[in-house]
Amino acid sequence: MSMRRVDDPRRAGDRWLAVGIVALEFAAAVSTFVASTLLPIVAADLGARDRLGLLIAGGTLGLFVAMPLAGTALGRLGAGRTLALGTALYVGGLVAAATARTAWVFAAGQFTAGTASGLLAVFGISAAIRRLDDALRLKVIAASSAMWILPAMVGPAATLALEHAAGWRWTLLAPVPVVLAGRVLVVRAVRGDRVAGGPAGGDRLRPAGLLVPAGAAAVVLADGAWLAAAAGALAAGAGTVALLPRGTARLRRGAPAALAAMALFGAGYVGADSLITVLLTDGYGVSLARAAVVLGAAPLAWGLTSLVVARVATGRQLPAAGLAVTAAAAAVLAAGPREFAVALVAWAAGGAGVGLAYPGLYLRSTTGTDATAAQLATAVITAETVGGLLGRAGGGALASSSVTAAYVAFAALLAAAALAATRSGPAPSTPTAQTSSRAP
Repeated sequence: MSMRRVDDPRRAGDRWLAVGIVALEFAAAVSTFVASTLLPIVAADLGARDRLGLLIAGGTLGLFVAMPLAGTALGRLGAGRTLALGTALYVGGLVAAATARTAWVFAAGQFTAGTASGLLAVFGISAAIRRLDDALRLKVIAASSAMWILPAMVGPAATLALEHAAGWRWTLLAPVPVVLAGRVLVVRAVRGDRVAGGPAGGDRLRPAGLLVPAGAAAVVLADGAWLAAAAGALAAGAGTVALLPRGTARLRRGAPAALAAMALFGAGYVGADSLITVLLTDGYGVSLARAAVVLGAAPLAWGLTSLVVARVATGRQLPAAGLAVTAAAAAVLAAGPREFAVALVAWAAGGAGVGLAYPGLYLRSTTGTDATAAQLATAVITAETVGGLLGRAGGGALASSSVTAAYVAFAALLAAAALAATRSGPAPSTPTAQTSSRAP
């Protein structure tokens, strides 16, 4: 009886942690749809159509600046103070972006909000990998995937309706309550748990990781100077190699190859998804309302497909096959007929491909090594988010000149991800907790 009384608070904390992770995934979905739907409107209002990379990469740049510092901050400040600091930075950054009159101020606000997000990302995810039992992990996988279904169905339309009624500035602030609620739940569950990061966890600060945001910033700010952009891309690549486990760049079979595939997937898919409304309104000549329908098609298909894949055994080459489908979808968007129906079907198929690939690829990335939970969490966050950062930064820079060229690059990156996934090995039989670095 006494043992049960001791265990019950921990079990309750694990449930709150799972709920918080799922809530943050829902908030990530809402934030993603709001930002992507509003992008053409924000670019036009701020006169920044030629600075798309600046508009879409600020938040992810901030996330990467915070990641090398998050463990130290948590170790020294504790979960409660870190939450207070992160909340202040997040709200302040979004308010700055929502009141911006120039693209630079908008990007600075997004950067600040992204920095706040990074303060808790590694802490919450490593706690989930370490603490949640197998049954609860499987539920988190399914529930996290499902959190993208409702926002995909109503998010773009609701965003446009709210923008029409209140303007894009107020609409940008709409996800704040859900984000804050999810963060409070996570910190409540893991308060006092110092193993996830910081000095108590034994993880060292890795300044080389700052090469990633510095390099991506150089790509964003190059403004047509391709030599500077190339140097920035090389710096970001060097930082990525320094952050990820050995063998990732060489596609060593198993988890390293899976992490490489995750990074390439992030670059190709996140980059393509962030610019889909611009491609359709500029390149296809469709209205923003119809572009928003296509925007929601991929994550809706992703969520529905993942719900099925997470409950069945993933085939040996299922991640590779799914990524190949998504690569083909990006290629159709780049070179196919400029018809709304073609874009809708192609991007929905691309989302289904991600749904086939992502659960197995995530599992392979977070198992099969002797790394600690904190190291696994850092590796998978780094792989997916650095890919997304470079996809947004590089894709935005390319799209400022030719959005079609950007989608050709996205298709090539996804094809490379599919090739890397063929070396990721068989999916493990024991699932790990899924969350995503998309959390805002």
